[in-house]
Formats: sequence, structure tokens, C-alpha cells
Amino acid sequence: MTRGPATRRPLGVFAAGLQCETNTFSPFVAGLQAFEEGGLLRGAAALEGQGADHAAARLWRDLSERDGHRFTPSLFALAHPSGPTVQSVYEGFRDEIVADLRAAGPVDVVLLFLHGAMVTTQRVSCEVDLVRAVRAVVGEKAVIGVELDPHCHLSQELIEAADAVVLMKEYPHDDFVGRARDLHDICVATALGEAHPCSAIFDCRMVGFYPTTGQPMLGFVDAMRAAEREPAVLSVGLAHGFPWGDMSASGSRVLVTTNDAPALAEATAASIGRQFYRLRQALLPSLPTIDEALDSAADRPGLTVLADMGDNPGGGAPGDNVALLRRMLARGVTNAAVGGFWDPMVARMCREAGRGAVLDLRLGGKTGKASGDHLDLRAVVRNYVEDHHQVGLGGSTCPLGLSAWIEADGIDIVVTSIRAQTFDPSMFTGLGIDVAARNVVAVKSSQHFHSRFQSIAETILWVATPGALNMDFAAIDYARKSDADYFPRTADPLGLDGEAAHTAVEKDDE
Repeated sequence: MTRGPATRRPLGVFAAGLQCETNTFSPFVAGLQAFEEGGLLRGAAALEGQGADHAAARLWRDLSERDGHRFTPSLFALAHPSGPTVQSVYEGFRDEIVADLRAAGPVDVVLLFLHGAMVTTQRVSCEVDLVRAVRAVVGEKAVIGVELDPHCHLSQELIEAADAVVLMKEYPHDDFVGRARDLHDICVATALGEAHPCSAIFDCRMVGFYPTTGQPMLGFVDAMRAAEREPAVLSVGLAHGFPWGDMSASGSRVLVTTNDAPALAEATAASIGRQFYRLRQALLPSLPTIDEALDSAADRPGLTVLADMGDNPGGGAPGDNVALLRRMLARGVTNAAVGGFWDPMVARMCREAGRGAVLDLRLGGKTGKASGDHLDLRAVVRNYVEDHHQVGLGGSTCPLGLSAWIEADGIDIVVTSIRAQTFDPSMFTGLGIDVAARNVVAVKSSQHFHSRFQSIAETILWVATPGALNMDFAAIDYARKSDADYFPRTADPLGLDGEAAHTAVEKDDE
């Protein structure tokens, strides 16, 4: 495939984005307000936004302008992970993108920045439905490319509807701009007749959680990149899957796209997929309990960061479970900070009372079963910010709304009005909390915090906490997942352990 500036003819390039990671077990839905809070921009305004999707849009515009192509941006809408998206809200966004596409005139390439696990209240896969709607407008000659979050439900239906699908490789997803470039290059080359992408999926029959900041995933990501150095291989990606999305295509799958080499795509996907499958035992999470984590933090020098895994808003959890904070208070932990709790009522009360006020507050436990019990505490209002924000993925801006810093018994607590996982220390420092000087900082996140906290933390511990994200993957109550025979529910669903043993015996015989 030819990379770099296109020289043959100008193309019409159209771009849009629509993202929400859907936890189908979550008790609440994502409506219009969820997208307004997360990021909802249209046309030229989307190119000025501060989100990851806006960064991808700017890259696509810059590459198009460099190559003399006509670039048309449409809607870019993002909501923080949540329960299902309201059907009518999704349909409104879909129809708006389609209307913009019709108005754009002749289009050769459509680039879509999607999530891959966005589901409506009627259990519609938004990505498949949207790509099919786009195809109905542009026809078979135009090229449709899709960039997906690795926590997606990678389905054959989506692969067949689009011309090219590229997956982010890293978790945290710090490579989204690089993958947007890959997608652009593949799609433009295809539109110019320089590439003919064909794709293959290998179902690993696994459900799990795979951060790429440590081994063995660091090595596996390197292996995917090495496979891409094969001249005919355009893209290699792993769909981690989103364990808390109950859909037929839930689970871990490898995707390989080649340039007009279907047999190579199949073989490479199978090879990479089997390599990943053999890591499955090493990839099983082994998380300390809350008390075990607090014991460990007490024995360690410097700052220990605790990841509140069960109540991570980045996986669709409410972000108002106080179980970890409750134990910290009960054990007398001090010089600590925790955040951010999604509790707009408490944030408003703090603003009304003013800085320095002492209040009796009922924190958390407000949204549903996953929220757990509330916590009553007496706290001092140290500060509040009307329009607080934190640094998000790739340096983007993540709004938090009216937010407050309260202190109770030596623990600093961040309360926000917009639900979001903790990405960056600025969630705390923007309110005046010096997290680097604390002994313990607890964050409501599973992995995206890692990139920004590792430079100040001596230790990072992922903690088994209660909430909407059940890390016992064998026990998730799937009803729609097409294959109930998966690891870790089944020890060897692909039957490769016996195959490996048989191969070893044959080698010994030789």
C-alpha cells in the first residue's frame, strides 16, 4: 500500500464520531444530557474541540488538506461510559450524520470514530447500524473506515459493512491518533485503487481485562506491531472486548487486515489469536481486597495509588460507591485523597455553604444497587470550582462540572457534578489538593489513570471493590452472548492445551 500524500486525484472525505461504551448491566441510561456533558460538537466546531474524537478529526482534516482532498466534518458526539443509550437519542444522531453525508455531495471516503460497544435501550448495536446507514447513502464504491476502542464487540457484521476497521492497540488508549492515521491511509489508498483491504477475525473465546502497561501485554502489543511489518499486512489489532456489555459478539478477538491477501489475513489472525490465547492464565487479574490493599499501602514508602476497580465510571459504573472510602475512614487512614465521587447534590450543597463551612453530608449510594450504601460524614468544605475539568486521554479536556473538595478526618475527597473516571492528577490539583504529597490516593478508574499517575506514585495497586464492574469474569450473568463456553468459565475452550501437549510428545519422539 502506498503511504504519504496522494497524488492521483482529489477525493471527498467525510468524517463523524459517535461514542459511548455501554454497560448493559448498568442501572441508568445515556440520554441527550450525557452527550452534552461528554462532548457534542458539529461541523467546524468539532475541529476545535478538546476530546480524543476531535483530535482524530483534526488529523483527518490536516491530512486531507495536505493531499488536496475536500474534507467535511459532521457530528462528533461522546458520552462517558454508561448504561444503554436511549434509542431515540441514538437515532437522532445517526440521522443527523446521514443528512450531513447527503448534503456533502459526492463522497469517496467516510471516516468514523466510534467505540464499538455502544448499545441502545432496544439492544441495537449502534456501530453496525450506523455503518449500514452510511453505506445506504454512499453505495458500494465509496470507502467506509472505522476506528474502534479495543473494548469493543468486534462482529463479522461490522467487518462486512465497512471496508476497513482499525483497533487502538493500547490500554490506556494513548495511541488513538496513530490509529486514526492508519485508518486514513488505508481508506485513501483504497479509494485511489492502491489497496484492496480484506479482513479476518479470530475468536479467542476469552473474556477479560488486559492493561498494556505491563507484561505480558506489552510483549503482545509488540508482537502485533511486528506482524504489521509484513508487507501485505495493513493492520493487526486485538479487540479486548467489553466484559460488561452483554451482546452476541462479546469477548476477545483478533482482527487482521491485509492488502488483497485473504489467506494471509486468516493465517495471521489465527497465529496472533493463538499466541494471545496461550497468555490467558497469566492475564487473569489477581486483585487484593480493600483491607489487603490498605495494609500494603501502610507498609510502603511514598505515594500509593489505589484503583477502585468496581466503581469505575469508565466502565459504566455510577461512580458513587463509598465502600473504599468507608474502610479508609474506619481504619484511620490519613494524609489521603479520594476521587471523584459523582454526587451533584453534595457539590451543590458545598457551593451554597461556602468555603470553610462544616457540613453533615450524605455522600454516595444514590444511583442504584451498584452504588451500595451511602456514607454519612461531617466534612469541611475546603474549596469548590464552578466549571472543574481534568486532563483526559491524549491531553484532551474532560469536563467535571461544579466540583468540591471536602475534607473528613484527614482524607481529602473530590465530588463532581459530571460523572467521569479519574484520568489525571488535575482532578485533584485543580481544586487545590497536592496529591504528590499524600501517602494514599484512591481513584475511580481501572487503567486510564495509569499514564498520568505513574510518574508520581511509588506503588499502584488495583483493588477488588464492590460496584457495577464484576471482575469475576466466569460469573458474569450473560444472556445474549452467543458463546457461553469461554475462558475463564471454561479452562480450555479452544482445546489448544491438548494440541500443545501432543506437539511436545511428537517432538520428543523425534
